Amino acid sequence: MLTFGLVGAGGFGREVMPFARESLLRCTGATGGELDIVFVDDRLAGQVVNGVRVLSLADFEITGERRLFNIAVADAAVRRQLAARLRLCAEPASLIAPNVVIGDGNSIAPGVILCPFTNVTSNASIGEFFHCNIYSYVAHDCVVGAYVTFAPAVRCNGAVTIGDDAYVGTSAVLRQGSPERPIHIGARAVVGMGAVVTRSVPDGMTVVGNPARAKY
Repeated sequence: MLTFGLVGAGGFGREVMPFARESLLRCTGATGGELDIVFVDDRLAGQVVNGVRVLSLADFEITGERRLFNIAVADAAVRRQLAARLRLCAEPASLIAPNVVIGDGNSIAPGVILCPFTNVTSNASIGEFFHCNIYSYVAHDCVVGAYVTFAPAVRCNGAVTIGDDAYVGTSAVLRQGSPERPIHIGARAVVGMGAVVTRSVPDGMTVVGNPARAKY
């Protein structure tokens, strides 16, 4: 039996779960009877959420013959810690909604979540455990680091680079760069909701507004 655990039964996890089964059946070749899907959430262990049973993290680590996982937790540092622990007993599995559009020449690492109505156009590089929420896109020649989070409706235009653990808020716009001078969003940076980023953002900085400026 193949067991898949989606860590986090909160709002984002409940949004992701409806397309998780189809994505997993498509990528693993398993049949419905060979695949057991659960939430993994210590707070809700023993309950049933939206028709899916919830296991504790410790119980998931010993469940089934083979285990796959993904993590529906927004906090990048927590996501990173959970991934390190779960990799000792399970394999990361990407979850890609059926209507996602993925173009040519892209490199996409394991463990990503690409929600409905998202798009990775062409020749982009996507790091592991990237969250791309509904109606967001990554355009050509972008480089997105590991554990990056896009909230809904992020517009990441061409030749943008984004460091690990960065967070980009709902409806933010990242202006197109060029191959010679890409727009760079630093590691652990935060781009606020609705911000319009027209120049690079240093590591760890929070920017807001149009045009986006540092928030102190």
